[in-house]
Amino acid sequence: MPLRPARCYTKFSGPPYTRREYIHGVPQPKITKFEMGNHKVMENYVLKGELIAIEAGQIRHNALEAARIAVNKYLAGTIGDQYFYFRIRVYPHHVLRENKLMAFAGADRLQDGMRQAFGKPIGTAARVYPGHVILEVWTSKNNVEEHVKEALRRGGDKFPIPTRIVIRRK
Repeated sequence: MPLRPARCYTKFSGPPYTRREYIHGVPQPKITKFEMGNHKVMENYVLKGELIAIEAGQIRHNALEAARIAVNKYLAGTIGDQYFYFRIRVYPHHVLRENKLMAFAGADRLQDGMRQAFGKPIGTAARVYPGHVILEVWTSKNNVEEHVKEALRRGGDKFPIPTRIVIRRK
């Protein structure tokens, strides 16, 4: 069965659910690395770009991984691996659950479902609030502000919530 669309999990419904001792078989987040690029020369970086959430919402782990790939690939191709440091600042702690129903012809005679059912875990999500920094990029080159903005824009396109880009100089 394919993934449900992001609109099903974007809004909050109750407090964050992270108690893994009560829920078995939570899938691991798809996101593999939270830091990329060259972090050994942090004192040389002069430009910092941030992707900031405008509204509260949940970002699924597969959207974070898609944004990570898009930003890293664009920055590595345009300014080079040695000239930037990219970090994802949120972690998908919240466990997403789904009460799976049968969805074939005649299923209405077999199943009515349960209201407010607990459901089985299908993934994880990061909860963000207005003003939270989701992604950040540091770079040591002075004239690459447009590339940093474009990389963060491409990463922000993967998220189900509106975001804005802020550029700061050291």
